[in-house]
Amino acid sequence: MPRTPTSLIAAKTLVHALALAPAAWLAWQFWQVWQTGGDALGADPIAEIEHRTGLWALRLLLLTLALTPLRQLTGQPLLVRFRRMLGLYAFFYASLHLAAYLVLDLRGYWTQIFEEIVKRPYITVGFAAWLLLVPLAITSTQGWMRRLKRNWGRLHKLIYAIGVLAVLHFWWLVKSDVREPALYAAILLALLGWRGWKWLSARRTTAARSARQPAAPR
Repeated sequence: MPRTPTSLIAAKTLVHALALAPAAWLAWQFWQVWQTGGDALGADPIAEIEHRTGLWALRLLLLTLALTPLRQLTGQPLLVRFRRMLGLYAFFYASLHLAAYLVLDLRGYWTQIFEEIVKRPYITVGFAAWLLLVPLAITSTQGWMRRLKRNWGRLHKLIYAIGVLAVLHFWWLVKSDVREPALYAAILLALLGWRGWKWLSARRTTAARSARQPAAPR
């Protein structure tokens, strides 16, 4: 079995620490508010917890999408080794976001979630994004990659739709000042646009090669 380079282990350890840092800091602030009744989380702690967990889920999702263009631009194939890790952390924060809404906002009245999904479009698209993340998280292992083969890649293309739903969820949630969700929408558009351009370039290259090939003798 080939040994994992020490530098890669160190890099992954650093990424783990950075990805967990927002959750750890939020947990510490929540503990402080719980114990002392302070204002570490502002005037509306529940809204702040929901906002931060949702924001980090979106940021990590976009960072996951950014790794392939970064690899192509820099020629560093090792960047792809972090894609699964960041995708799972995006699911982790999205799950925290949903849990905060169910436990802290709805206060255990979870049956209301179905009424909220129907009544509020931003919850509809947000919940749909989380549901689509579930099979991606489950099938993120090497074992599932071997079982699904080509279908694994097709399934994980759902991340594009998830990105659109997540940005739309944020946009509709904000309602008035849309500058921040517009920034994330622009980043997503750039990432998807890059993939579209690469796909078209590959199609044109394939078509050009086919046109240069001599016709088969009859």
